[in-house]
Amino acid sequence: MLGTIINTCAILAGSAFGAMVRTGIGEKYKKVLFDGLGLCCLVLGMNASLPNMTKSEFPVLFILSLAIGGLIGTKLDLAGRVSSYSSKGSGGQSQRKPSASGNGLEGGFQGLVTGCLLYCIGTFSIVGPVLSALSPTAGWSWGEPANTFLYTNATLDLVSSAVLAASYGWIMLLAAPILFCWQGLFYAIGYYCGDGMPEPMRVELSIVGGVLILSSGLSILGIKDCKTVNLLPSLLVPVIFYLIKSL
Repeated sequence: MLGTIINTCAILAGSAFGAMVRTGIGEKYKKVLFDGLGLCCLVLGMNASLPNMTKSEFPVLFILSLAIGGLIGTKLDLAGRVSSYSSKGSGGQSQRKPSASGNGLEGGFQGLVTGCLLYCIGTFSIVGPVLSALSPTAGWSWGEPANTFLYTNATLDLVSSAVLAASYGWIMLLAAPILFCWQGLFYAIGYYCGDGMPEPMRVELSIVGGVLILSSGLSILGIKDCKTVNLLPSLLVPVIFYLIKSL
């Protein structure tokens, strides 16, 4: 749970800073920060997937998971829905480059909607809390590797919240408790279901989750938009597979 608390505090700090300066952040500084974070995502994704590949009972399961999950996500157009809602919430502006004209209650609400989508709808905010809950120390150790994903997400959200708050103001602070409840839900699911989760299932989830994190890194770097949101249903395939197998 420590990772979620730090992630929440990062949004509070970033939003407060952005609201105070309200002059925006230089584009070149944003670029170098996001480039660095994108590279970290690539490393973390590979670190989560590759070590578990040799432990997998069914080496092709992650391929099937990504294929089936990707087809389901594409059929439901999850990425398109998120993009559409974000565009409506931000007045048609990009999530990473909010409009500087976010004055007034209506503009602030639009910024808050955009921020909540940006912080909550992503691989880190779903996979991170679950992996943290499944860690041996239940995610409360500062150096727990599982929390690394949430630490990275906290850094990303720190920058994003500062940029959003510089445009929309203090209302962006409200996104922090929303993120806490969102990640807390997935943490609770991982914590209370963890004892009943077989080790092979954890291995497969780590592989698929690592690939999704790597996919996020590619998107952040602008190398390839793999529409990671469409791939999120892939995380359900190993769970369903092992549930059926246990029968």
